[in-house]
Amino acid sequence: MLNYIWAGLIVFSLLFALVADVGDLTRDTYRNGAPVPLALQFDGGYDAEAPRQPVTVRFDAEELTRFYGTDEPIAVADSLPGTLIQTAAGGREVRIAPDAALPDLLATIRDETNPRDQVLQGSVPRDALAGAASPTVATAITFAPVRFVKMRAISSAALDFAETAVEIALGLIGVLALFLGLMKIAEEAGVVYALVKLVRPLLRPLFPNIPEGHPAMGMIALNLAANIFGLGNAATPFGIKAMEELQKLNPEPDTATDEMAMLLAMNTASVQLVPPVILIALIGLEINEVYFAIVFTTALSLTVAILTAKGLSTLKRYRETNPRRLGDAPATASPAE
Repeated sequence: MLNYIWAGLIVFSLLFALVADVGDLTRDTYRNGAPVPLALQFDGGYDAEAPRQPVTVRFDAEELTRFYGTDEPIAVADSLPGTLIQTAAGGREVRIAPDAALPDLLATIRDETNPRDQVLQGSVPRDALAGAASPTVATAITFAPVRFVKMRAISSAALDFAETAVEIALGLIGVLALFLGLMKIAEEAGVVYALVKLVRPLLRPLFPNIPEGHPAMGMIALNLAANIFGLGNAATPFGIKAMEELQKLNPEPDTATDEMAMLLAMNTASVQLVPPVILIALIGLEINEVYFAIVFTTALSLTVAILTAKGLSTLKRYRETNPRRLGDAPATASPAE
């Protein structure tokens, strides 16, 4: 079901982006192909033979606003550092410095037309510069066309997050292998069943249908302990194993039981007595300033999660879909010898 939700969100985002981009093309938001008025100032005068020449680029804010027809005034710096370059074909191209402060519209044109170098560049008429006697020349610059900005942004974001997902998955392989192996050793050694006896009085009211001595209770305890002590990656394999054990008790494999819902709620909203390792790495000793806030808010979230899961399980709609409604709970599982 979750896959369908994600697929629907992606399709909806692409449709929204397509509509927005078509609107930009219809309104000609970026004035593709139209020369943008500006002034070029040469400190030492214009040199027609120089292959590269430093130049100061000046846009008039009011004229720029009228040109692009924006509702809000376009705020632009009085002067922008740049370079006038003679192209191989004999034309002239202005490149504005990458660190120049550009208004959002020009920054979008820069990002879309030159994403690698992050340089706003465009061609200027050679004839307008020829024979320039004044150090400041009024001319115009033509940028490369900009189309389908939002479609490209969504596609790029999707690829970036897909790469991130793969990196996270690969990073979890070692953690999962380690802790799943430790769980297997603990199960064979009887440690899990000893833990079940220890925590059963505390967790029994929350998971009343788990049979006496069943390893699911031990896995739940390990999952909650890992979350409480800020070991997020360690909690993942424990949670997976706990769900597998709960599934063995499920008379209808395609429907979650109340215990599964409770575990998911508690795992998601677990109290944090020890802040997550990543958060400690990010802010260091400053974690002390927010420690009590973390404990309070996570304790509150855990309380709300438990009450919500318990409350929803009592509603008629959810009672009727409870997998255990057709029969009694599975027989008690005997602990390992």
